[in-house]
Amino acid sequence: MCENDHAIGRRSLLSGLAAAAAAATVTAGAPGEAAAANNAYADTANPKLPKSNIQLDLARAALVVIDPQVNLMSPKGGAWAVVGESVTEQNLVPNLVRLFDASKRAGITVAISPHYYYPHDHRWRFAAPVEVLQHDLKLFDRKGSLTLDGFAGSGAEFMPEFKPFIDDGKTIVCSPHKLYGPQANDLVLQLRKQRVDQIILAGMLANLCVESHLRHFLEMGFEVAVVRDAVAAPKLPDGDGYLAALINFRYLANGLWTTDEAVTRLGQKV
Repeated sequence: MCENDHAIGRRSLLSGLAAAAAAATVTAGAPGEAAAANNAYADTANPKLPKSNIQLDLARAALVVIDPQVNLMSPKGGAWAVVGESVTEQNLVPNLVRLFDASKRAGITVAISPHYYYPHDHRWRFAAPVEVLQHDLKLFDRKGSLTLDGFAGSGAEFMPEFKPFIDDGKTIVCSPHKLYGPQANDLVLQLRKQRVDQIILAGMLANLCVESHLRHFLEMGFEVAVVRDAVAAPKLPDGDGYLAALINFRYLANGLWTTDEAVTRLGQKV
């Protein structure tokens, strides 16, 4: 495929997303729509899978937050048209603030797995649909791996609500993951060096990076609980990413908690 074909394909993708966002804005207030979404996300009435028996041990537990960045979580962010509905439905940012606060008060390890693209990452020779979208929207762009020039106030920066917790000199900020899972960064090494083998998992995007981190952690022998209202995902005509992730979390995770449940298990008051 020639460069011009790529450009046309990318413009078409972005135009389609814009149209989907406009349609979502028009229909967001439709009667019963929110109730229908909530019903789809509700716990299974008669689950057949065995119940989780994870027992959180604060001495070997960590909170891992994926991509807590402006472009994914703020109405001012570049991906808001795609993820804003889910972020709002889950009350994501306030719930993450509560998780950060409870984890710090409990004294457990807190680690961030960020997503950054440097100029050389934009020279990749092939990409999947979401990669193309991320590159075109410049969601995670930084000017270089050895500079913070232009980073402050950018869409790749951490949400301001989280910065007091992240910038406390104790939080582990890992090298960036590049696609979805943590295989390309130092997150597993950092957790092992803290003797962590239980993870409370939250962040973005539920059906992509969060699920990919979950799967890798499980394969590496970690016990993982996902906080279901501290994750969110794209919602497009192509599919509801949050619902897709939620189904798989039920099958895969050692625990699927609400923020209230996670805060309580961390020994803090709800």
